[in-house]
Amino acid sequence: MDPIVRESMDYDVVIVGAGPAGLSAAIRLKQLNPDTSVVLLEKGSEVGAHILSGAVLDPIGLEKLFPDFRNDASCPVKQEVTSDHLAVLGKAGSLRLPNFIMPPLMSNHGKYVVSMGAVARWMGEQAEALGVEIFPGMSCSQLIYREDGSLKGVVAGEFGYEKDGSKGPNYEPGMELHGKYVFLAEGARGSLSQIAMKTYNLRDGANPQKFGLGMKEIWEVKPEHHQAGKVYHSTGWPLGMKRGGGSFLYHAENNQVFLGMIVDLNYENPNVYPYMEFQRWKHHPDVAAVLEGGKRISYGARVVTKGGYQSIPQAAFPGGALLGCSVGLVNLPRIKGNHNAMLSGVAAAEAANRALKAGRSADTLSDYDQEIHDGEIGADLRPVRNVAALNGRFGPFLGGMLMGGLDMWLQTLFKFSPFGTLPHKKNDAKSTDKAANHKLIDYPKPDGVLSFDRLTNVSFTNTYHGENQPSHLKLIDQSIPIDVNLPIYNEPAQRYCPAGVYEVVVEDGKQPAFVINAQNCIHCKTCDIKDPSENILWTVPEGGGGPNYAGM
Repeated sequence: MDPIVRESMDYDVVIVGAGPAGLSAAIRLKQLNPDTSVVLLEKGSEVGAHILSGAVLDPIGLEKLFPDFRNDASCPVKQEVTSDHLAVLGKAGSLRLPNFIMPPLMSNHGKYVVSMGAVARWMGEQAEALGVEIFPGMSCSQLIYREDGSLKGVVAGEFGYEKDGSKGPNYEPGMELHGKYVFLAEGARGSLSQIAMKTYNLRDGANPQKFGLGMKEIWEVKPEHHQAGKVYHSTGWPLGMKRGGGSFLYHAENNQVFLGMIVDLNYENPNVYPYMEFQRWKHHPDVAAVLEGGKRISYGARVVTKGGYQSIPQAAFPGGALLGCSVGLVNLPRIKGNHNAMLSGVAAAEAANRALKAGRSADTLSDYDQEIHDGEIGADLRPVRNVAALNGRFGPFLGGMLMGGLDMWLQTLFKFSPFGTLPHKKNDAKSTDKAANHKLIDYPKPDGVLSFDRLTNVSFTNTYHGENQPSHLKLIDQSIPIDVNLPIYNEPAQRYCPAGVYEVVVEDGKQPAFVINAQNCIHCKTCDIKDPSENILWTVPEGGGGPNYAGM
């Protein structure tokens, strides 16, 4: 086979991923030195197309980049939080918890209800105005190394493979983008980030990363049901007091509400159907009263990191660095990670700028890694480090709220934790138990008014993948879904995927078949995490494929 010959381009810094972390890094590099050459590669069709977040934004990271953002009419960060609510739900009622019992770090005063997709688009405009080269629709499929083993760059923009993996008539080999430093800012469970962590043993000494599946809808509601700036979080029903996760409903601008649920992926019962838990939650009286007479206009899903401080890998390695949720910087009890993603981008940019100024390249930016652990990000994550672990051991009420709340108060007041640092013992795939040990769950059928089936909702994601390209969802062993996962775990891929990608099809007189509808994939990464046999590998499809979120 003839080797693939590609053209190459050289930059000071190559950044993969135009989310809040990657954009922050690009902007800060140019603010520090306009002559630094920076390229930003985004697999979505445009900047913001693959961004999905709640979101209530702590502006601390944005302020470092744009101290005057509040006076910029073009900046989409406008709707300040006006009220803060936390409720424990029963099936037909709720108990609101008073704000004064919450540790101060939980307060949303001074925060903003935002569309992070809109924020990313705006940041992209600021980056381009500073001279950053942004290439959307450019999936990065490979890492490139120097002879000494340091990271040299990435392969981007490879197109034209046929379904069978052969090169089609319109095959394009893509380009090699080389950098003195390469930043991987792909978000949670990034495919290149996973490779880098294995290549450079970055997870040595770190606990397993933990994840939750976040599902979100945007609704336009009646004006009389809308309270601009209201933030509502809930726990309890329908997940119960033992299964981890929670829900949110944020009142944004223009009579829109952002609502969703995060289901922790460490659940044991393989019959759990996270998407249907979300749909069922919308029928709770507290939520249904807001949505009554309204209209759903968008849907999406994405995993979020939940491991916290003890799950952070080494963030810097020879020639490169992990940024944002590729590291895992979400503050679980605050339900926020965008501020830390931005802070990580700023810190990586400042470390790279110092190195470039000193004439260095392709070394390990150790000062960046230290900043992640010991700087503002570490200070944000250390006091809450035990909440996820307590959640996993004792459930969200006893563990997360009561014991976690006590732990956060003690750390806030006395810088002391009675638990020390609790470890995460296993990853989310290994948390899955045998189906025989659990009952089936009877989920109510969606009513088409408040709740909807998966494929109907997927149509609101504007998802597209080329019909002739090979599936980007790879099975390591083709036999495992039917021979192992189906008899032992009732093949949970049928349920954990929020887009209906995986099916077990049984035709008369034939053996069951495992079907992958890769064209439905909305790039949430759940399958790469939760498959109990760890047999599914998520790889990047051709650039521009996947969802095209408008306001997420």
